[in-house]
Amino acid sequence: MQTLDYFFTLMSPFSYLGHDAFLALAKKYDAEVRFRPIRIMELFAANGGLPLAKRAPARQQYRLIELQRWRDARALSLNLVPKHFPTSPERADRAVVAITRMGADPSDYMAATYRSLWAEDKDISQEATIVDNLRRTGHDAERVLADADSDAVGQVLLDNTAEATGLNLPGVPGYVRAAEPFWGQDRLDLLEQALASDRAAFAAR
Repeated sequence: MQTLDYFFTLMSPFSYLGHDAFLALAKKYDAEVRFRPIRIMELFAANGGLPLAKRAPARQQYRLIELQRWRDARALSLNLVPKHFPTSPERADRAVVAITRMGADPSDYMAATYRSLWAEDKDISQEATIVDNLRRTGHDAERVLADADSDAVGQVLLDNTAEATGLNLPGVPGYVRAAEPFWGQDRLDLLEQALASDRAAFAAR
């Protein structure tokens, strides 16, 4: 069985756009997915990325075009300028770690959280939103949040961020197969080629 590391933050629109397609791809090839939320601003600082507001105007405008293209391609609802963006994804991301530590699948909770921000104009930093998404996707919200707030879960986010940095990911989503990074949901076709052929991983020389 092949293993795929999925680096993301629930604040990322491109992680949202790729979420269902990536999971379908992993299922198609019977690949194990490891869910790895990160601290995106720390990744940017380490690997040369910039927060949206600090990017050149041309890049900001091009991003809006790309979001519209992929919104249509994936047939998903997405507000180009959501009411609560940017916001802090920290606690929502921590909940993913807590769910996996309990041996459960976080993917439905993640999908609900992505939609909350990008399609429903909800603030994913707010406890009420997190609790609602957890309960609607079958999780014990109080238990999940108790673990999410622990130092151990915070350390997992730090470790994930350090690993993503070391893999030279410039941003998210990042999908990693056999230490080979694929940055961006628009690279899923290339990831599928790698999974289908089970080829040796490419590496920077």
